[in-house]
Parts: sequence; structure tokens; C-alpha cells
Amino acid sequence: METTRLHSERTTLQKVQKIRVIACGAIAREIVALVERNHLDHVDLQCLPAIWHSYPHKIAPGMEAAIAEARAEGIERIFIGYADCGTGGALDAICEREGIERLRGPHCYSFFAGNADFAAGWDEDFTAFFLTDFLARQFEAFVVVPLGLDRHPELLESYFGNYTKLVYLCQQKDPALEEKARAAAAFLGLQYEYRFTGYGDLATELKAI
Repeated sequence: METTRLHSERTTLQKVQKIRVIACGAIAREIVALVERNHLDHVDLQCLPAIWHSYPHKIAPGMEAAIAEARAEGIERIFIGYADCGTGGALDAICEREGIERLRGPHCYSFFAGNADFAAGWDEDFTAFFLTDFLARQFEAFVVVPLGLDRHPELLESYFGNYTKLVYLCQQKDPALEEKARAAAAFLGLQYEYRFTGYGDLATELKAI
């Protein structure tokens, strides 16, 4: 009887400690790496489509549906694995209504660089176009094709004429990805700059939850 009771208490505790992280698919690889590295066995990851990175108006409705699904499953602890990400405060409204938290910062470039450091360097980076590991890997699918640059290269000036440089914010050092980032800068006609950030504030906040 005692063994059964202890097993029941342990199972209950595990359920209480479990947390559903509903995140952008564009940072799934990084979250999985951090979960494994830090043995965050209490994290249950669900990712929304990464392509919403290019269509931020879809994020808040998708998040509301995912939260409702989690609640229906009996999951009480939820964390939003997005910054504001172009939602214009819509995710913050959801957080306030649902009593949950999200990743701090305006977007993934900021929290990967470190929100404080990103803000401090904004005057120098005001005309920068940023890539993360994900966007370096998926540059054609998430930048070139959605903007129609594969079909209408003459649009380059319209989209990127006010940018002066491409800054690659690197999470995991990979020469192949750096080469892709260099090629992206050349395609856009921008100066190339490489910065190794690691996981930045994403690591801190995931461990904190």
C-alpha cells in the first residue's frame, strides 16, 4: 500500500510540474537542444508553423487555439515561446487574459542577442537585416520566395534598398550555415557581419520556467 501511495504522489507531482511550451517552429531546434542540455524533462513542447514568422497576423489566433487545446487536455502550466514577433501586443493580451507568460523581447533576434544588448546596439543596427540559424538555413523558403524575389529580382531595391548590412546572429557554430548567411548577404547586396550569440535570453528563460 505504501509503495502504491508513493507512486501515486510521485505521478501527481510530475503532472503538476509539467509545463506546455507553445513555441514558434522557427526556434524548435534551439528549444529542443536546451531541453536536452539542461535535462528539462518537465517541458512539453508544441510548435506552431514556422512560416507564421512571415505572417504574424496568424500567430495570436493560432496561439489561442493551442492554449484552448492544452487546457482541454488538463494542462495548467503554459508558457508562450514567442516574443511579440510582430503581433502588435496581441500575444501580451493573451498572456494577461490567460495568466501566462511569454519570452521577453520584441522578436527572436533580440532575445537571441540578449534583449539588453540588442537594445543597446540598436543605433548601430538600425539598418541591419538579421538572420538566425533557422533563417540562414531557410533563407530561400522564408525570404526569397515569400517576397517573390525568385520571380521578380527587380524588387530587391524596393524591399532592401534602405538596409546596409546583413547580421547573422549565430546560435550554433556551423561553417555550412555561415556560408549560407554569406550567400544571403551577397544575394541581397548587403555587407555581411557575423555574431555568435548562442541561445541568449532563450536559455535563461527556459531554465527559469
